[in-house]
Amino acid sequence: MPNYECVMCERREAITAFVPEACSSCGGTLVLTEAEQQAITERVATQNDRFRTTWGADAEVFGRMVFTPGVTENGGAFIAKVREAVRGFDSFTADNDPYGEHDFGAVTVEGVKVYWKIDLFDADYDAGSELRDDLAATRRVLTILLPGEY
Repeated sequence: MPNYECVMCERREAITAFVPEACSSCGGTLVLTEAEQQAITERVATQNDRFRTTWGADAEVFGRMVFTPGVTENGGAFIAKVREAVRGFDSFTADNDPYGEHDFGAVTVEGVKVYWKIDLFDADYDAGSELRDDLAATRRVLTILLPGEY
């Protein structure tokens, strides 16, 4: 149950059914508490890792994989090595993962640098997910690309 705090009156509210627009007490802007923001970030990172390391085989974390033309033109054997390198990536640092969501990385395969990134969409893939840590409302797209295609 997400906890929000009013920026004006500092009242805290726990709201589950929707993203609130205003404080029910004073009408001020509600923001997620710092603890709640951290908890969401940790859940998103765990879900992203589950999706990436199982290559979409985790039945609870839905999504798609996309290879850009620059990657696919290197052939099937290269793609297989890239898949394994991306699945095994665990070198997250403050420099390559500044938001802590494990949504970006870089690997080198056969001397070729390859980026991967995970974007979070709503269930219809029409827009970004507003409920980023809600598995029922969020779909992931793992894109594998060359740096020049970023």
